[in-house]
Amino acid sequence: MISRFRSLIIPGVDKSLLIKDATRLLPDPSRRRFLAGGASLGALTLLTGCDVTDSFSADNMLAHISKFNDAVQAAIFNPNTLAPTFSEKDIKRPFPFNGFYAEDEAPKIDGKDWKLEVSGLVQNKKPWTLEELYKLPQVLQITRHICVEGWSAIGSWQGTPLRDFLKLVGADTTAKYVWFRCAEDYTSPIDMPTALHAQTQMTFKFDNQILPRAYGFPMKIRVPTKLGFKNPKYVVSMEVTNDYKGGYWEDQGYNDFSGS
Repeated sequence: MISRFRSLIIPGVDKSLLIKDATRLLPDPSRRRFLAGGASLGALTLLTGCDVTDSFSADNMLAHISKFNDAVQAAIFNPNTLAPTFSEKDIKRPFPFNGFYAEDEAPKIDGKDWKLEVSGLVQNKKPWTLEELYKLPQVLQITRHICVEGWSAIGSWQGTPLRDFLKLVGADTTAKYVWFRCAEDYTSPIDMPTALHAQTQMTFKFDNQILPRAYGFPMKIRVPTKLGFKNPKYVVSMEVTNDYKGGYWEDQGYNDFSGS
């Protein structure tokens, strides 16, 4: 763990300010656990400093801080801790649309022709039809969706736990990532511990109805332990991989881990 953090250290950055900024970016519960564990002081011993040169760019510094923040969140992520759940009376209706395009520009997908492509480090790479996926055991969760833009809303989501599907296709669960590609060319990876979390779900229904177009028909990935942009919609393929392939927002500087 120490060697991981040392590889992310930024030369010349004030040690106390780096810890302060990194912990400030963590979600409140994670920040409290981080500070309670003494990391605000202990992590200072991991940091080595040298003079900041004129050639040291702000972008480079922020990129390193982002990586440091990702590593801290990943290190303290507890796969056994569940996101809060709610009752039906708490569901937001209508649930807000969110995307990098207008709602009327959302993909229109014919469920009869759609297939989920499965690739990478899996034993069974056969494509799955929507009819086949609907036959898998499903569970319901009422959880909060937290958008990076600052709003949140509680929704009811029904589908198959991703970890059950990964087991079914013989995925190598020691791999680092599950990477998703979507119909509108949106992409996003999630780390394997999150993919195996009990609440991470291949979602087929919203509020007891077939997933509406606005919310990602025919399938979205519901990840209540992460911010909304880590919940890809209109999924057309998933790949189990050890390679970090980036994502739509991740490639624009958003933190990859982005726990909620």
